[in-house]
Formats: sequence, C-alpha cells, structure tokens
Amino acid sequence: MVWATLDRNAGRAAIKSLVVEKGTPGFELVRLEHKLGIRASDTAQFALRDCRVPRENLLGEPTINVAHHSSGGFAGVMQTFDNTRPPVAAMAVGLARACIEETQRLLKEAGVDVDHDRPAYAQQAAAAELLKLEADYEAARLLTMQAAWMADDRKPNSLQASQAKAGRACVDIALKCVELCGSAGYGQHELLEKWARDAMILDIFEGTQQIQLLIIARRLLGKSSAELK
Repeated sequence: MVWATLDRNAGRAAIKSLVVEKGTPGFELVRLEHKLGIRASDTAQFALRDCRVPRENLLGEPTINVAHHSSGGFAGVMQTFDNTRPPVAAMAVGLARACIEETQRLLKEAGVDVDHDRPAYAQQAAAAELLKLEADYEAARLLTMQAAWMADDRKPNSLQASQAKAGRACVDIALKCVELCGSAGYGQHELLEKWARDAMILDIFEGTQQIQLLIIARRLLGKSSAELK
C-alpha cells in the first residue's frame, strides 16, 4: 500500500491510498534490509519509477476536496494510526509478558522465588525487581485495552492510542529481564536475547516515541504542532 498525492498542486490534501501490486511495471524491489530484530518479518526498500497504477487499485473515494481535507487526505491517513497503534501496543504488551514469564522460570531454576503475598523489600533483590516489572506490565496492558476498546466503539482515541504506543514498558522490561538473568539472558540459547532485540522496533514503527509525545502534548494542551515548537 502506497500513500501518494493525486494532485501535486493540492499537496497533502490530495493524498490517497493505493494498492501497488508486485509485478506492476515500474515497481522495483531494491533490497531486503538486514535488521537488529524482527528478522522473521521482511523489511524492504522499493522504488517506483514511472509506475502506473490501475484506477481500481485506489482505496476510498477518488474525489479530492481541498476545502474539507481535515477528514481526508493526509489528515485522514494520519487518523488511521488511531486504529493501528493499539495493536502495536498489544504486541509490546505480549512481548513484555513473555519476557517476564521466561525470567520467572529462569530465576526459579536459580533458586529465586517471587512471592506475591510478601512485600518487595522482604524478598531477594531480583524478586523485588521482577515485581516492579510486573506492575509496569499491568499498567501498559490496561492502557492498551482502553485504547483498543475506544477504537472498537468508534470513540476518539488519539490520545489513548499514543499513550499506549509511547510507553517504554516493553523495551525497559525486556532489557531489565536480560540483566536479571545475566549470562542466560544474554546468550542466544534463550529467547530473552531475541525478544530484547525485537522490542526495539515496537518503539519505532507506527510512529516513534517522540512523535507520540508530540501528539499527547497537542491533545492535552490543545495546541498545534507549530505552536509547540
């Protein structure tokens, strides 16, 4: 799927979504990227050179209405992220949970038991740290569920979607779990090392954390991007 303007004079107001299928004349796959994480998912660079896309591959209404571009064009494209950011946040929540469960298993093998009925200060340092990570995980999970529920109910959720996506709980939990497990967490024979690498992308795609903080500030303060510079 490619987002492109249908009218250079109209610029962003004329941006539409197009399906460009592999094999379309002018569509060129340049290379597959070698990445830090999510290696099971291909990321590729491609080029469009004199690429003509059939009219039926246009998604949505072909009419360009510059006067009401707030509901379409670039603004409409950006609004789609309100629905795609909660699933990315859910991926982060799932990865964080996997890291915590694997760390619990490895710590238990090392003789460290986490007791949820005792205060953190009365337990071993590793167990106390894991309790903190579990609290961060629960907060991220609940925020993600709120953003997803609002999307399902067609409620404005730009603030909540960005808050769920902006949280660094996933990256922080993954790296801390590697640290807690020492050589077992750092070695490639355990999944924690892989998950720590995979976690980094969840802070990048669907809008970096910095972009999310800008959106959150705009929503909370009622200011435009230009006013916040």
